[in-house]
Amino acid sequence: MGCAKIIIVLAAIVLMVYMLIREYLRPGLVLFSTVVLLLCSGIITTEDALSGFANKGMITVALLFLVSEGVRRSDCLGPIMKRIFPAGSSSIRRGYSTILTTVAATSAFLNNTPIVVIFIPHIKAWCRRACLPIKKLLIPLSYAAILGGMCTLIGTSTNLVVHSLMLDAGLEGLSMFEIGKVGIIVAIVGLGYIILCGDRLLPSDRDTTEQPNNHIVEVVLAARFPGIRCSQAEFDFQKHYGATIVAIRRDGEIVDDMEQYTYKENDTLVLNAESSFMDTWGESRVFLAMTNGSEHKVQVPRWKRRLSLLLLATMIVGATLSDMFIWAAVVAVIMACTNIFPAKKYTKFISWDILITIASAFAISRAMSVSGLADAVAELIIGICEDVSPYTILAVIYIVTNIITELITNNAAAAFAFPIALSVATKLGADPTPFCIAICIAASASFSTPIGYQTNTIVQGLGGYRFSDFVRFGLPLNIITFIVSMIFIPIFWSF
Repeated sequence: MGCAKIIIVLAAIVLMVYMLIREYLRPGLVLFSTVVLLLCSGIITTEDALSGFANKGMITVALLFLVSEGVRRSDCLGPIMKRIFPAGSSSIRRGYSTILTTVAATSAFLNNTPIVVIFIPHIKAWCRRACLPIKKLLIPLSYAAILGGMCTLIGTSTNLVVHSLMLDAGLEGLSMFEIGKVGIIVAIVGLGYIILCGDRLLPSDRDTTEQPNNHIVEVVLAARFPGIRCSQAEFDFQKHYGATIVAIRRDGEIVDDMEQYTYKENDTLVLNAESSFMDTWGESRVFLAMTNGSEHKVQVPRWKRRLSLLLLATMIVGATLSDMFIWAAVVAVIMACTNIFPAKKYTKFISWDILITIASAFAISRAMSVSGLADAVAELIIGICEDVSPYTILAVIYIVTNIITELITNNAAAAFAFPIALSVATKLGADPTPFCIAICIAASASFSTPIGYQTNTIVQGLGGYRFSDFVRFGLPLNIITFIVSMIFIPIFWSF
């Protein structure tokens, strides 16, 4: 019976990965469907299936979405951005030094996606003023946000997922800045690589959709866009949004046959729109990002900016000294009560698909443990790496996690790797903490493809990048991150 359970769980995971790669359904629904399959197969109990939905880490991620929205709406980063963008003529390298370090520092405490969305129009406007190619800046923007997220427990949902899995397994978990011991080093070295090599390895602008005398707006379609999977004949974009589609980009390439086009999530539409389009649809959740090439002015009372910054600082200090969930909840409620974000619309600011992905990941991780699959994979790894040091096994777990995150999603990769890492550590009689840290870094280090991290997908469309652009510039960064992690993880966390 034990062997049968292993086969069932393995088959379910293989099917899950296949569906994620082929994008048949949203990631959250794919993982939840896998949980239902495991539940019906008797692998996990109802309590196992639902445990993730009551997990403190998952709910903390939801609260951080609200805090990030409050920071975005308060425009408290506006004065900072006025200072970091060099005035007059400038160079790509100087822009990297000022802009990317700020992005990385900010992303250490806020959700990566809104940070990238906030910076995109400012970067586009600066590039136009300085006569610099936008393609040199957008991929580095995404990478800087990812690198910053590696520096704290709340920098990315992946860190919170691993932290919660550790607590569920009876381990101590991670403190606010513990992962920063290696994450900050990775971020510094990674930013150094971008500053030194970005201008040389990234492409210049190949094409432009700017048209004289027209108001051009670029939008990235979100999962909530009502025309997803519909043709242009079935869903009239101009009728719904009052704008004409000028061009369409998918996977960085211009769509030639627009008549046969079917709307798909993450596609970028170049629109000829009225001047009111940004104000009318700027807050809509049907678009992941929107830019017209200039800074979108936000009129916010000064007290909201100051209060937002004070609340953010309070949350960071409170989360460092005590329970992060409590402080995130307090700050989110205060922001709602003071109308820093509109309380009546709070559900729109939460990415429910990410939350369902996280909650389902806990159940899948549990299924791997109770079925014996995690132990079987651990024995296989140890058998292959027989008579080798834990350092080699640490490297194997890192590489496997990193490959999975490039193909599917970071949270699913972490959930898949954690029970295996825990089983390996148990069989070796080693401390599981270094393996857990490796999973955190590897699951976030999505640089070689545009599909492993949402910010990569956003900048691909708006920048018109090809898949090969990510491979050429991102693969060396993957290797650098791996080398730095393998050097410093065993130094800070012994086996």
